[in-house]
Amino acid sequence: MLVVIRGGGDLATGVALRLYRARMQIVICEVAAPTSIRRTVCFSEAVRLGETAVEGVIARRAETAEVSALLEDGVIPVLVDPEARCIQALKPDAVVDAILAKRNLGTTMDMAPVVVAAGPGFTAGVDCHAVVETMRGHYLGRVIYSGSALPNTNIPGLIGGYAGERVLRAPADGIFQGARQIGDQVQAGDIAGYVAGVPMVCTITGTLRGLLADGVPVTKGMKSGDVDPRCEPDYCVCASDKALAVGGGVLEALLHLA
Repeated sequence: MLVVIRGGGDLATGVALRLYRARMQIVICEVAAPTSIRRTVCFSEAVRLGETAVEGVIARRAETAEVSALLEDGVIPVLVDPEARCIQALKPDAVVDAILAKRNLGTTMDMAPVVVAAGPGFTAGVDCHAVVETMRGHYLGRVIYSGSALPNTNIPGLIGGYAGERVLRAPADGIFQGARQIGDQVQAGDIAGYVAGVPMVCTITGTLRGLLADGVPVTKGMKSGDVDPRCEPDYCVCASDKALAVGGGVLEALLHLA
């Protein structure tokens, strides 16, 4: 089964890993300048670096004409194709929208025989054939065949006893410049980066699990980093429980509907 995934962030990467390991062929469509936070577990990094690997699976930036050869080699092609125009040429068996924009950015139910979307902003039976719940809690990863996912609350999920406190947000408009590296242990009060000379300060102690790449334009309040209070550096290099749960839901939906 050939599956085009819209988005290459950490959740979309968890989906890609689940499907790849189920012997499906994966193509990822991304924007030209991704703003992924957990970059060490994001296939979107292939856009910036040319090639990246997550949990031993390789993804490489490519053009549509190169897709077949890369798939033959077991490599996931990452296309700079935010509108997923490649679908017309590739004619995939399924399309998965895992952009997590909390709204529909152009996915329609006629893009492929099976279309699955992750998170709020979609209605099964209207924009897609199935929706997978992305909110942490009892329904995480559940497949919805009629209706929509729970609405976005703008409140990060609880990890290690912390929710909103673990998210680092840009302190000003400007260009982001990191002062630490993903995987670093930080204390409350440490500076993780700067925007226009204004420091972005950690509010809790833990492991810096996510941080924007240097040079990314940001607006004040934009999510730019993530501190994990569980202090487990290994969590920085493997897909999260949430990403894999959503990936499991997508896998179920594809097998059920195909």
